[in-house]
Amino acid sequence: QVQLVESGGGLVQAGGSLSLSCAASARYFYSYALGWFRQTPWKEREFVAAINWSGDKTYYADSVKGRFTISRDNARNTVTLQMNSLKPEDTAVYYCAVQESGWGTERGAEYDYWGQGTQVTVSS
Repeated sequence: QVQLVESGGGLVQAGGSLSLSCAASARYFYSYALGWFRQTPWKEREFVAAINWSGDKTYYADSVKGRFTISRDNARNTVTLQMNSLKPEDTAVYYCAVQESGWGTERGAEYDYWGQGTQVTVSS
């Protein structure tokens, strides 16, 4: 069983930055791909970013490319999403997820474990 706990959400003004962190209790963390997704009450859950098991491949939604960076620390079992140049449309609950296959994909259905989410609010 894998447990994920997100942190780092909050309120920030447009143009600002936030760093989200996700701590995992997972024996084989180093072999898993990790992803970040977000959801608002008026939109379906959408892919944000993913990183493969080795950390040498990253994937981003077009809407965040160039502004967000995903990274992982296998020694600490954590994955981080650095968010810069935030926009009001980035407001959402952000979820981290684990994919046991290790490849990293954009499809939420292919992830096996999910955190509880952390709220990010960007004011205009």
